[in-house]
Formats: sequence, structure tokens, C-alpha cells
Amino acid sequence: MKPLMRQGTVGALFLAAALVFAPIHSWAQESVEGSRKVVQKNAPVYPTLARSMNIRGNVKLDVIVAPNGTVKSIDIKGGHPILAQAAQKAVYGWKWEAAPHETTELLEIKFNPE
Repeated sequence: MKPLMRQGTVGALFLAAALVFAPIHSWAQESVEGSRKVVQKNAPVYPTLARSMNIRGNVKLDVIVAPNGTVKSIDIKGGHPILAQAAQKAVYGWKWEAAPHETTELLEIKFNPE
């Protein structure tokens, strides 16, 4: 009885599936404008759906940061909804340095599938 597929073909299919379904971390960049320094960042994950649809662009966020440095709220100012959701999810895990009062930090996160 012959095998249905060669071992090399199975490996190639596995690799292709892994590339399609794996989250992409390296294609998102952040720029932060504001008065407080970010002390902990979670890299935004480039959504698999956005990558498969070749969606790229920038997401602009206004982030209200509490005095202890945690994110209090995020207001999405622009960007594709799929990318905005990924950016928002990452930024909720960020931490800024402590300050005497809450501040609003302006963020722009760039997603590029290339």
C-alpha cells in the first residue's frame, strides 16, 4: 500500500498552515506622544484575519492613564476596526511611570503586513 502523500509534502503543508494561523508579532510599531514614560509594553499582535486580507494602516488612540500608571480607558480615534481591536488589547496591558495625576497619552500604532 502506497502512502497518500510523501513526507516532504506533509511537512510543507504543516509549515504553510503554521504560517497562516500563527499570530504575527513583528509587523506592528508604536509611537507614543505624551508626558509620561512607558515602563512596560505588550507588543500588538498583527491579527491573522487582517494579514490574510492584507489590511494595513495606523491606529490612533487616546489613552487615559491613572496616577499609578495603569490604563484607565482608551478612546479609539482612527484606524481599521480589526487593527484597532488588536491595538487596544495590547495597550490595556501597558504601564506608565507613576505621576501625581491622570494624564492623556496619544498613541499611534502602525500595522504593516510586509
